[in-house]
Amino acid sequence: MARSNPERRAALVDAAIEVLAREGARGLTFRAVDTEAAVPPGTASNYFANRDDLLTQAGARVYERLQPDEATIERQRAASPDLATYTVLMKELVGRVSGFRTGYLALLELRLEATRRPELRQVLTERIRADVEANVAYHEASGLPGDATAVKLLILAFNWLIVEQLTLPDVFSEEERDALIAAAVDRIVGGTPG
Repeated sequence: MARSNPERRAALVDAAIEVLAREGARGLTFRAVDTEAAVPPGTASNYFANRDDLLTQAGARVYERLQPDEATIERQRAASPDLATYTVLMKELVGRVSGFRTGYLALLELRLEATRRPELRQVLTERIRADVEANVAYHEASGLPGDATAVKLLILAFNWLIVEQLTLPDVFSEEERDALIAAAVDRIVGGTPG
């Protein structure tokens, strides 16, 4: 029977994220998670039914940790709905995701693992689809320029920009990254009737 201490479970899932980012999916074992979390051997196996459960919860936890705080959301809502605001929002988003390097690398590992695990693929597909839909809904409610297709194109473009930043950080400087974000918003959103 799985244990239910929420703080311990969160610490174990956070440890799993670190292991995934460092060792890859093959390195994610209960023992590795116990070691990373600095808990007694056997602790992780008391909290998760199996490795798939741990993989799934790690994916969900990354998205949870990537959510902006309430102050950021309020500031974004109070800003004027124009292209300049959109550019600032996208720079903040790319910065927030890039700032959680191990989380994003863990997500990449989970995506690769999902190609071999149908249950994980289903969970990730549902989660990512819900995230895209939430981004589109937020965008539409905000009054920002552009449409749902523009939002989806930016998600796709910035995901790869983040991969570049995290795996080959010397390809683009921070200034180049910011210029690319501004250009993407201008060309994708600015060129969209809406």
